[in-house]
Amino acid sequence: MFTGLVEATCSVISLIPRGESARLCLRVGPMADELTLGESVAVNGCCLTVTHCNIADQSASFDLLMQTLHVTSLGDLQTGSIVNLERAMALGTRFGGHLVQGHVDATVRILDWSQHGQDHRLEVELPPEQRGLIIPKGSICLDGISLTAAEVTVKSVVCWIIPHTHQVTNLLTKRAGDRINVEFDMLGKYVRELLKAQSPTQ
Repeated sequence: MFTGLVEATCSVISLIPRGESARLCLRVGPMADELTLGESVAVNGCCLTVTHCNIADQSASFDLLMQTLHVTSLGDLQTGSIVNLERAMALGTRFGGHLVQGHVDATVRILDWSQHGQDHRLEVELPPEQRGLIIPKGSICLDGISLTAAEVTVKSVVCWIIPHTHQVTNLLTKRAGDRINVEFDMLGKYVRELLKAQSPTQ
């Protein structure tokens, strides 16, 4: 479980195909000293398991299943790409974001990424099958970043990005047209499934 508060950004060393899977290697910096094999780390909002860690060169590797490559944007990564990192939340600490599972629901395109004074306007498309899972002032997780939906239409979601978030996440490298991961609020998904279960069968 995660909070959507990005701890660090790092660069991709390599993404190597392995048949129907792939191995992702990241330059995680000082975080390499703290990671352990089998630990869960959110990479651009996708929960991955540490399969190799090298303290000497400050790198960590993750094995990606075909399903992961299919439902996330991780397959788009190239050497030098910047990704967001967050380790699993610890009990007994402040909970500043929202409940994030690291289970990506879809990938979406950035429709608008523009600066307005000190802030930035981020508008992403809203998949038709996911409409109703986000409300104005509700939470949404984009590339592992916990954000508040300022505006919601039938086709898109708008979030306003403060300078701090712009500077310390991979949003610094994004532009309109880029594909990013989205995880909708877990509570909204549960409510939708409960309503489906209670509705009369057709």
